[in-house]
Amino acid sequence: MTIPDDHVFEHLRPLGWQSFFQDQLSEDEIALSPLRIDAVHRSRLTALSEQGQFQIGLPPRSDTAEYAVGDWILTHPATGMLSRRLDRKTLLQRPGDGQRPTQLVAANVDTLFIVGSCNSDFNLARLERYLAFANDAGTEPVIVLTKADMAEDAVDFQRQAAALQRGLAVVVINAREQGAIAALKPWCGAGATVALVGSSGVGKSTLVNTLVGNGWRQPQQTGGVRESDSKGRHTTTSRSLHAMTGGGWVIDTPGVRSLHLKDVGEGLDILFAEITELAPQCKFRNCTHDHEPGCAVRAAVAAGTLDPARLDRWRKLQSESRGAG
Repeated sequence: MTIPDDHVFEHLRPLGWQSFFQDQLSEDEIALSPLRIDAVHRSRLTALSEQGQFQIGLPPRSDTAEYAVGDWILTHPATGMLSRRLDRKTLLQRPGDGQRPTQLVAANVDTLFIVGSCNSDFNLARLERYLAFANDAGTEPVIVLTKADMAEDAVDFQRQAAALQRGLAVVVINAREQGAIAALKPWCGAGATVALVGSSGVGKSTLVNTLVGNGWRQPQQTGGVRESDSKGRHTTTSRSLHAMTGGGWVIDTPGVRSLHLKDVGEGLDILFAEITELAPQCKFRNCTHDHEPGCAVRAAVAAGTLDPARLDRWRKLQSESRGAG
């Protein structure tokens, strides 16, 4: 039986508490304390309540790798001991590659800011990869293009990015200026949670510093960028939850600069909607849109209504997602 009163933990809404989490609680859990994990370390967890940060007591043989920044957990108020983790609304995770296991990136993220830049680092294929990642996780993707002040034609970068997915928001900013806060305000209100992904050197940590401002957290460490290839030398090395000046929360994700996709078919269907919608018109149900006769997708390419480069990138990501790439 769930707790009927939605106002029992109303004081946690500024931390991102929602009815989705409230509905998971049983009557015998009303005395427990919900906390939100703000940092995951090798052998310990820290979490937040409206009163501040707490170190969590872990039962024997606990594995902190099973928890992600942004998770909601229940703890015993007297001892601070972990009772259980609540189900996640969304989960960003990096699939295992070779000997490496799946890596949990961030949980319960409302919006994923996919950060690129208006310079030589701008890459449509990389942005598509992150979009599939966000779509599959159930988060809303927003492309944020930095270094607008250094570009001759930032509008052209914005136009190219916006064409990648239907209804996609693309915001062009200078990450060092306060105007970035106003531009991103629709996604950064009280109780909202955003995460940032992007390649090294595009200005993720600089943007985090701008969004956090002079809050109680120490700013993320940033490094210089080599002018020759726009790559960063030093960047953040750990994930954590930061309070933003607008009342929301931001998670930097330094471990997701490159991304291998696996089992993200639904995310690719959303990203490549124009191909997804054409596929049922193909002669063969299992058409690969490569060589089969009667392929509606290849017919669209021939007719000039579908970009052939877009189809090539779809093939590559589909192959990778299915484990054949």
